[in-house]
Amino acid sequence: MEPDLTIELINATVQIEQPLPDGRRTVGTGFLVEAPTPDGKPRTVLVTAAHVFDQMAGDEVRIGWRFADSAGTWRYAPGPLQIRTGGHPLYTRHPTYDVAVMSITAPPEFARAAIPLSWLADERSFDDWGLGPGDEMMTVGYPLGQSSNRAGFPILRTGRLASYPLTPISQFPTFLVDLRVLGGNSGGPVFMTGYTRRRPGTEQSNEAFIAGVLTKQLDLEIGVVTHALYVREAIGLLDDPGLLVRPPVSTR
Repeated sequence: MEPDLTIELINATVQIEQPLPDGRRTVGTGFLVEAPTPDGKPRTVLVTAAHVFDQMAGDEVRIGWRFADSAGTWRYAPGPLQIRTGGHPLYTRHPTYDVAVMSITAPPEFARAAIPLSWLADERSFDDWGLGPGDEMMTVGYPLGQSSNRAGFPILRTGRLASYPLTPISQFPTFLVDLRVLGGNSGGPVFMTGYTRRRPGTEQSNEAFIAGVLTKQLDLEIGVVTHALYVREAIGLLDDPGLLVRPPVSTR
């Protein structure tokens, strides 16, 4: 049976938060990717928007793990994650785009839930699948720090592609989705499945893929998504810090 990307991503998405001295908290969204090391060893990578980590001043955050017991009862059990040591980031930031990745030790349940690296779109995906304005995409995350239930599962939201053209990716590294983005949504995966709606006159596809990471909201309440190609590149930097040498491209 083909995996349901929506459910897979819900299970792989976690809340990232850091308490503030006044009792409030800074919240973002992250998702887990299984990205083996060059020698084939399993590795779980946390992906988020770089500004999520950048705006969290403390060295430690809480990551929202969820666990089910033998009776199927879920509990929310956030755990600590150190993102800096001595003021130096432990996460890797894409040098040009608002993407950050970090190799982490996840509980076994979450290591198994991490989505395969191959599900991330590459520079050919949008053209191969004929994407265009009006196609529906989905995202999961924690708007305003809210979850869908006490177990801490993320909230699913939908919107339609609002940009044209979408390619080549080197010229259009971000794209717009007609979706109201709230604080806490940043870092969430934006994806498409065979169950989402295509624009009229377009053949339905059974393809499912992660198109990018939600990184910004425009004043028009439209979400800015950074293409998944740059998640791939950021993960590549974990193994080869000198991988990217090209000049930056303006995103807007």
